Amino acid sequence: MRISRSLALPAAVLALALTLTACSSDAGDSDSDSADPSEAGGVVVTDMFGDVEVPANPQRVVALGWSDAETALALGVQPVGASDWLGVGGNGLGPWVDESYDTDPTIVGTFDVNMESVAALEPDLILWTRSTNDRAVYDDLSDIAPTVAAPPGTDVAYGTTWDGQTEIVAQALGKVDEGKQLVDDTRALFENTIAANPEFADKTVAVGTLYSGQVGAYVRGDTRVDFLESLGLTNTPAVQDRAEPGAFSIELSEENISALDADLTVMFPIGTGPEVITDNPSIQGLPSARDGRLVVLGNTDLSNAFSAASVAGTRYALENAVPLFAAPLKG
Repeated sequence: MRISRSLALPAAVLALALTLTACSSDAGDSDSDSADPSEAGGVVVTDMFGDVEVPANPQRVVALGWSDAETALALGVQPVGASDWLGVGGNGLGPWVDESYDTDPTIVGTFDVNMESVAALEPDLILWTRSTNDRAVYDDLSDIAPTVAAPPGTDVAYGTTWDGQTEIVAQALGKVDEGKQLVDDTRALFENTIAANPEFADKTVAVGTLYSGQVGAYVRGDTRVDFLESLGLTNTPAVQDRAEPGAFSIELSEENISALDADLTVMFPIGTGPEVITDNPSIQGLPSARDGRLVVLGNTDLSNAFSAASVAGTRYALENAVPLFAAPLKG
C-alpha cells in the first residue's frame, strides 16, 4: 500500500527513486490496509517520492539500481535478481566486492528495464536507489512490488551517494545497525585518507571520460566528483560552471577540452582501452598532462570500482586509486 507520492518530477532532474509499496499483515487482521507497518514488523521508508510501507524481512529482493546488489550483499542479503550496470559479466559483481552469492541472481536490464522479467522473479522488494529516476519506470516497478528509490533530496540522475544508498537500503532491509556500521567504518577510512594526504587541500580537480569519441566531464552530484571533493579537492570551476540542473556530466567540444585542465586531472575511458586518452593530442596537450598531473585510470577494475560508489567500491578506490591521485601533487 502506497502511503504517499510526490508530484511527478522530470526524470532528468532526479537521481534515484526509492519507494516500497506493500504492507504485511496478520491473517486475522480485518483492516490490513490501515495497519501500522511497524506493528506487523515492517517499516516506513521515506524516499524522494514519499513515504512507503516496506514489508518485514523481504526474501526475494530484486536489486535494479547501480550498486544496489553490492549494497544488499554487504548487509547480508542476497538478491534473486540484479542489474549489471558496469558490464562486468557473470553475476554482475566486480573483484572489489568481497561478498558472493550462494545462487547467482538473474541478471536483468539497466536502462531498458523489462517489467515482465522483473515480475517473473516474484519480488517482495525492488531496490532502485541509483538510476535514471524516471517516474514512469518507478511507477511500473511499484505496480510489481514495493520499490525503493533514491533518498529525499537527490536531484541528479545517478546521484545517490555511497552512504545515502547504504542507509536507505539498510532501512528497507531491516538492517539499520549493520548499515550504520558500514557507513561509520568507511567514513573513518576517509578521515584517515585525508590526514595522510594533506596535499589535496585547496587543489582543483577535473574528472573526465572519453566514450565513443566524445569527451565528457563530471560535475557535482556525480559520485566520482563527490568522492574527490570528500578528500579535500574542489571540482574545477571551468567544468562546474557549465553544469546544468539535474545533469551529472557535461560534454566538451574540441574547443573546450581545456576545461579539463586543473591541479589534478583524472580521466578514464568507457568501452575502450586507455590509449584513446593517452594518444589523444588535445588531452595530452593540457598543461596538467604536460606537467604529469593527469592520472588515467586504464585498469577497468579500478575505474569501475571508482565509479561504483558502493561501500565496497569506495573502499577499493580509497586504497588503490587515491595513491595514484596523490602522487602528482606531492613534493
